[in-house]
Amino acid sequence: MDLKIFERLESEVRGYVRSFPVVFKQAKGSILVDEAGQEYIDFFAGAGTLNYGHNNPAFKDKLVEYLNSDGIVHGLDMATSAKARFMATFEDVILKPRNLRYTLQFTGPTGTNAVEAALKLARQVKGRANVISFTHGFHGLSSGSLAVTANAKYREAAGTSLANTVFIPYDGYFGPDVDTIAYLERLLEDNSSGLDKPAAVIVETVQGEGGINVASLRWLRELQRVCRAHDMLLIVDDIQAGCGRTGTFFSFEPAGIQPDIVTLSKSLSGFGLPMSLVLMKPELDVWKPGAHTGTFRGNNLAFVTATEALERYWTSQAFSSDVQRKERILRDFLENLVQSYPEAGLSVRGRGLMQGLVSPDTEFAGKAAALAFKQGVVIETSGANDEVLKFLPALTIEEAELRRGLEVIDRCVAELMAAQGHEAGSPRVARVLKFSSR
Repeated sequence: MDLKIFERLESEVRGYVRSFPVVFKQAKGSILVDEAGQEYIDFFAGAGTLNYGHNNPAFKDKLVEYLNSDGIVHGLDMATSAKARFMATFEDVILKPRNLRYTLQFTGPTGTNAVEAALKLARQVKGRANVISFTHGFHGLSSGSLAVTANAKYREAAGTSLANTVFIPYDGYFGPDVDTIAYLERLLEDNSSGLDKPAAVIVETVQGEGGINVASLRWLRELQRVCRAHDMLLIVDDIQAGCGRTGTFFSFEPAGIQPDIVTLSKSLSGFGLPMSLVLMKPELDVWKPGAHTGTFRGNNLAFVTATEALERYWTSQAFSSDVQRKERILRDFLENLVQSYPEAGLSVRGRGLMQGLVSPDTEFAGKAAALAFKQGVVIETSGANDEVLKFLPALTIEEAELRRGLEVIDRCVAELMAAQGHEAGSPRVARVLKFSSR
C-alpha cells in the first residue's frame, strides 16, 4: 500500500507521516519495518510513548492472557481487578519508596486531559484563575492546556483567545547569568507588577517540544520554595520526561522536590496504550463526584501493561542504572560531534535518554533527520524553530542498536558539515567518535 489513501482521505493536519513518508507494518523493540521490508532504528519512540520499546513481549503476554480471560476492557471509573492491581503496585513500587503521598485521578486517555484536570483542580483549590507557565513550554493542545503552551504555531491555531496565563522566562532563557526565579519572585512581591496572584505554576523539568531545555536542580528547588512562599501550587508536567525518560521514574526526583500535582501519560501504560494520570496531594482532592469525567478514563488494558512495566522494571535500581549507562554513551557521542566540528556552533543539552543536538542553523536538524530517515533511522526535531535534533530512543534499546543508529547520525552530520564547509577535527577527535561506554 502506498501513501495515496492518506493523501486522499486524511486531513492536512497530519504531521509525522510527512517526515516519515512510508507505510509502517511491524515493530519490535527498537526496530520499525515498512511494507517494503525496510528496517528502521527508532530514535523517536512514539514521541516518548514507547520507553520500553515496541511490542514489549512481557507486556504483550500479559495483555493476551488478560484478553483471553475475558477481563474487563472498558470500565469508565468503575472498580475493576486490573485497576486495583495497578493502584496497589503504583503505591508499593513508586510512591512508598520515594516517600510520596498522592491521590490518583484517572483522566481521559491523553496527556492534555491530565493537564486540563490539573489546571482545573488548582484553580478550584486556590479560588484563583491565573496560572504561571514558562517560555518554550508545551502542555497540550486542548484549550486549557494550549493556554499554558508557549509555541506560537500551536497558539495561532486555537481560533480564540487564550487567557489566564502569564509566561515567565524558563531557566537559562537569558543565558546562565540571569536568575529567572529572582525575576519571578520580584513580580510576585510587587503589588504594582501587574501580575495577578496565580493559583499555580506549571513546569516541565526538561522541555521536550520546546527544544530539550533543562532546568537545573537548584532552579527547581527555588521554584518550589517560591511557590510555597506565595501560596501557589506547583504542577510538574512529567508526561514526556517522566516514566524513566531522564533516568529516574519521576524527572524531578534528583531535585528532591515534592510537587503538589504531577501529570503522567505517554509511557505510563508501557505499551503505547492510551492512559493518563494526575497525582495530587490528598488534601487537594476537592473534586465533587463526576466533576471531571470522560468515557475512556478506565482503559483496563493499559492498567494491565502499566502494572507489568512497574513490576518488571522499577522494583530495583538496575533498570535506572542501565538507562544512565546508555545516557553516557549517547552523551559522549553528541559531545564528540560538537568537538569534531568546532566552527559549526553545535551544542548538546538534555538529561537521561532525552538529548538534543542544537545548531545555530535552523535548517540543520530537519536536514539531518531527513538524511537519517533515508539511511534507516527515525528521529525528530524540536524547538521553537525546529533547531534541535531530538534523541528519544527506547530506554530498553539494545546497546548494539543504539551504537548502530548513532553511526548513521554521525554519517549524516558529517555530510551536512561538509556541505557547509566544516571539516572534521583532528584524527584524535575522529577516533574519539567511536565513543566508549565509560
